[in-house]
Amino acid sequence: MGRRLPTWRAVRAFTFALALGITASGCSPLDDALVAIFGRSMRSQRSFDPYENPRLPAEGSVPFASGNFPAAAFEVNVGQPERLEQEPPPFTQMMILQQDERVVNLQNPVPPTDQSLARGEQLFNRACAPCHGESGMGADAYILEVYAALAAFDVAGARAAAYTDGYVYAMIRTGRGLMPSYGHRISHFDRWHIVNYVRTLQAQQGNTGQDADGQ
Repeated sequence: MGRRLPTWRAVRAFTFALALGITASGCSPLDDALVAIFGRSMRSQRSFDPYENPRLPAEGSVPFASGNFPAAAFEVNVGQPERLEQEPPPFTQMMILQQDERVVNLQNPVPPTDQSLARGEQLFNRACAPCHGESGMGADAYILEVYAALAAFDVAGARAAAYTDGYVYAMIRTGRGLMPSYGHRISHFDRWHIVNYVRTLQAQQGNTGQDADGQ
């Protein structure tokens, strides 16, 4: 007869076999075994609900998704205290449709310099041209190659030319109708660069905002 293993060796062998089995099959079998032996498992423990007792952020930290805008166009905010003197207020699509003065009266803080127009053209062709065409007239929109029946909106036309800069900015930020929101894709000053560039597209078509009601 073979020599009988001491108790501690038997426990060690059993523990090794159990660990090997858990590794192969996951932690659920161990939890079930602990419930059978001790009446509880690792799943029975103190836990926090979402957003329960959160820790405050470190002093001086700036969240990546915060509204901490840079102080001016073509500047980068890296957490410095300088920021916009007057940040744009929050608004909704309904406020856009109702021609709310907080939307209509937003003032464009970016002059239409060559640098702004170049940036606006780059962003327009990247984000807007798929649905409005590089001309802004809609007929050359890329989306029509897939959805031929879709009527692309003419942002270079007289109706769009009658909108205020703030109104166009708001539509980019929150979307309107079939247009989705681009607020999380296009930053604050970049929206104004697009507004400036759209004005040049309208001017190319002879639309200056004087011959439509903007509704």
